Amino acid sequence: MIFNKVFIIAEAGVNHNGSFDSALKLVDKAKESGADCVKFQTFEKAENVISKHAKKADYQKETTGQNENQLDMVKKLRLSFDEFKKIKQYCDKKEIMFLSTPFDIESIEFLAPLVPVFKIPSGEITNLPYLRKINSYKKDVILSTGMANLEEIKEALNLLKDCKVTLLQCSTEYPCPYEEVNMNAMIKMREYFNLPVGYSDHTQGIAIPIMAAAMGAKIIEKHFTLDKNMEGPDHKASLEPDELKKMVQSIRQVEKAFGSGIKEPQKSEKKNIEIARKSIVAKCSIKKGEKFTENNLTVKRPGNGISPMKWDMIIGTSAQKDYIEDELI
Repeated sequence: MIFNKVFIIAEAGVNHNGSFDSALKLVDKAKESGADCVKFQTFEKAENVISKHAKKADYQKETTGQNENQLDMVKKLRLSFDEFKKIKQYCDKKEIMFLSTPFDIESIEFLAPLVPVFKIPSGEITNLPYLRKINSYKKDVILSTGMANLEEIKEALNLLKDCKVTLLQCSTEYPCPYEEVNMNAMIKMREYFNLPVGYSDHTQGIAIPIMAAAMGAKIIEKHFTLDKNMEGPDHKASLEPDELKKMVQSIRQVEKAFGSGIKEPQKSEKKNIEIARKSIVAKCSIKKGEKFTENNLTVKRPGNGISPMKWDMIIGTSAQKDYIEDELI
């Protein structure tokens, strides 16, 4: 991917709760927020992704109860391939990029003609057949690295050798404790792999994504929902639409603050140079021919006279005219 600005992914995920209408509303809210992209999660057949023996994560138990296994929970959160085609069309109409994460080979094949980029979730970073299938399409890839170490990331990249990859620092916990964000790992990955990096956020609030942007993230991904109080595993760790919009606006402000890197007066501050800086002025009345000394000169605003940096050049010379107190030399 070519990054002219921070690429912001509004992660709808499964926060539609299996409702096509809610999915379209999430597209609307992502567009209104100013995000570059809205992303979902695709698995038409949950049985292809999760076995009946898979347990829920602790956070899933807290948000959805313990009376069902992970498979039964996820079955409620699916949308059909046909519905995803319609969501893609709706995104095109709304002029926002459509992405969806595939969770099995069948979903990879379905999404390949619909998405410009494959987004690989953290849980698939050790899935060799999955990664090999993604690589066969030679598309750009965004790879989340939650739960992974450098060696596992390296092995995944070897399997994605025909793709241009951006790595996302991520901590796979919902919500992620602030002390486990490990944002310096994003910098480490950039240096170690010489690849563009970004950040997929699972913390509460918007401070950490803004921090990531300030540290050079090229992509920011953040979960959002229509309502945090909705039933489902990810709502409570997601932003509501007004929070998402605020995050996007804040990241855009951070982008503007990077600047050119050239240290020189900025356009808006040039007018303040004379006001804020100082000049050499008469400390008291000085007669023509009198020598300038540290007793009869001082430094005061404004800065439209001789710079105090020339103090040593002025001391010891003779006044060419009479000066009154505070007059510029």
